[in-house]
Amino acid sequence: MMDTLIARFPDQLDEALAIGRKAHLRQPDQIDQVFVTGLGGSGIGGDFVASFVRDSCQVPYIVSKGYSIPAWVGKGTLAIASSYSGNTEETLAALDKLLLSGAKVVIISSGGKMSALAREKDLDLIELPNDWPSPRACLGFSLVQQLVILHRFGLIDDSSLTAITHSASLLREEMTDIQARASRIADLIHGKTTVIYSADRMEPVAVRFRQQLNENSKVLCWHHVLPEMNHNELVGWRDKRDDLAVLVFRNHDDYDRTQMRMDITKEVVSHYTGTFIETYSKGNHFIEQAMYHVHLGDWISWYLAELRGVDAIEVRVIDFLKGELAGR
Repeated sequence: MMDTLIARFPDQLDEALAIGRKAHLRQPDQIDQVFVTGLGGSGIGGDFVASFVRDSCQVPYIVSKGYSIPAWVGKGTLAIASSYSGNTEETLAALDKLLLSGAKVVIISSGGKMSALAREKDLDLIELPNDWPSPRACLGFSLVQQLVILHRFGLIDDSSLTAITHSASLLREEMTDIQARASRIADLIHGKTTVIYSADRMEPVAVRFRQQLNENSKVLCWHHVLPEMNHNELVGWRDKRDDLAVLVFRNHDDYDRTQMRMDITKEVVSHYTGTFIETYSKGNHFIEQAMYHVHLGDWISWYLAELRGVDAIEVRVIDFLKGELAGR
């Protein structure tokens, strides 16, 4: 099942663009900053968009993953509440506060309480298809709608949306090769704890892959970014650790000093683990490169789940947690 959902990711990107084009959004009088609230598979979309637009968006773009909102949220804030199910407890709590803040609120959801609230309060709503069984497989829906909102309100140009279209085409063209690379990498990291590194601008890719290993493959792992990793974690590489597998997501156009740091870091870390993997993206645009890495990471997590004999869809412990919270 999860492999089918992963394979549909390029089509999801195209479908998300079509949904965004049809969305009815009312232009606010003023936007001084953008605040996004969302968790898990819905929240990571905000992280990607923040990275995508940081060099082009003329106002701050802040992502939050919790129950509260900052004191500065108010009139002049464009607030985006994203929850695929529409029932995420933390996002609903934040939304209640947003409605009292005076912010311009836009909701992204497939239904649930949030869609109902949007209709009740006459809020702008981008409604997503509700037939996807796993919110983490809906990353494309989440991030594309946020780009659509920014473009519709004049905060970014249309180059990001064009890059989404190109990303979908790239992933279709490279699907067979991506799956083959993913299968080889899954074999290499199987039975080990994965340490994930990337350049700072690609941190959402590293976070996404960490989350996919957690949920799909049912394993623990960790991530860090360069150059920050060179100022702390590098010192922790001191003992021989053949139980660790390092995977570095790289781009040929990463900042030149960061690339030098990655090369030197490889020299250091390779002394302490026999499994050091570098994978380079494809694509001409930053968004294409990120989507390539996302798709590769998703496939790695699925192949690893197969090697481990676990169900990539199942998240019973999260269901247990939600049930316990509901009863208290």
